Amino acid sequence: LVIFLAFLAVSEAFKTDSVAEFLSRPAPAFVSKLRGQDLADYVNAVQPFFRANYSKASEERAKQLMQLDTVVPNGKILTTTTVPDIPESFDAREKWPFCKSLGFIHDQSACGSCWAVSGASTMSDRLCIQTKGKDQTLLSDADLVSCCHACNPAGGCNGAWPYFAWQYVMTNGICSGGYPEDENVCKPYPFLPCEPHVGQPHSPCPADGYKTPACKLECQSSYKTKYQNDKHYAESAYYMPAGDVKSIQTEIMTHGPVQAVFIVYSDFPLYKKGIYVPTPGAKEIGKHAIKIIGWGVENNTPYWLIANSYNLDWGEGGYFRMVRGYNAGNIEGWVSAGMMKA
Repeated sequence: LVIFLAFLAVSEAFKTDSVAEFLSRPAPAFVSKLRGQDLADYVNAVQPFFRANYSKASEERAKQLMQLDTVVPNGKILTTTTVPDIPESFDAREKWPFCKSLGFIHDQSACGSCWAVSGASTMSDRLCIQTKGKDQTLLSDADLVSCCHACNPAGGCNGAWPYFAWQYVMTNGICSGGYPEDENVCKPYPFLPCEPHVGQPHSPCPADGYKTPACKLECQSSYKTKYQNDKHYAESAYYMPAGDVKSIQTEIMTHGPVQAVFIVYSDFPLYKKGIYVPTPGAKEIGKHAIKIIGWGVENNTPYWLIANSYNLDWGEGGYFRMVRGYNAGNIEGWVSAGMMKA
């Protein structure tokens, strides 16, 4: 403990604003063993990029990650010509303000469905963008979670790879969805938010998380359209060239948000605000799928603008920013998307 406290004091004096310098520093062996408040204190002491905050909620959310050994499927890699003038900042919500789905933040609750939630959200955005706002359908993450049996050996609430979801929707389609209380949709998300949330009273989360719901090829009784008649289909599925930041930016500017998966380190569940830069030495604890909607620069640090699925009271209003151009957690290596049939 004495050595740890002494290290904190020294680290505070040697903070750097350079991401490259920070990431190149050797990590003390004890960092991988830090948990809870000790880890938050360490993270806040050694770097200026983001603020860490420990809470019971951070522990709960760490339980709902994809496993580190989640299958990464091979797939088509998009060949793209990059836009010559990529702006310093971009926000899909500002380019396509008529697409309401771009402003929605979802809550995956106590289910490892990040792959499906971010997938259905990205598909909804792209459907709206492709139809120039004429089709505002929110597509069903519940349909993917319960019925995509080919989405990885685990699938459902146990996690799966986003590319599988796009392939599934090409063949099987996806029905309309929405929040748990929505009645005028085919399959709303089945799980309500559960504790703990800031200022939002909810029921406790199940100790072992929610189980994958059974696949039902029908809509809820309040919705009168037949399941098969409610489907939208994807026309294509592809990966972006690994590590090609400009290609990823071009894709977002041209066709809308993309999905990405990154390795989650033990400091990520503690994220409160700022630009997330993984702390050297932090332990790998899982993988997480999210939706990238844009990018920017703050204090000379480039970042991705990302929509998460942890509700509005997490991070920066449900969003977070992650360092761009360093392939942190391989976030620029596992980017996928597709086009919808519109």
